[in-house]
Amino acid sequence: MEQLTLFGFFNFIDGLWSSCGDKQIIVFTTNHKERLDPTLLGPRRMDVEVPMFYCTQCGFRLLTSNYLEIDRHELFNHIKSLLEKA
Repeated sequence: MEQLTLFGFFNFIDGLWSSCGDKQIIVFTTNHKERLDPTLLGPRRMDVEVPMFYCTQCGFRLLTSNYLEIDRHELFNHIKSLLEKA
């Protein structure tokens, strides 16, 4: 298995940005923000920090409504079942 490099990761993220326009949320989680490379944090990378101690379906739907202006989506029930398992 090939090892993921920071350069490769940036290329992947930049590809998502260019193909999705300005309407996307990419969720990254970490228990050790201080260990992240500083170039990950900032504009067009990880530019919004939302502490999520326990995300419920209600919280997820609030995020999608506030950041993407999406109030209904066919995947909401699937996401609900995934959050209930977590």
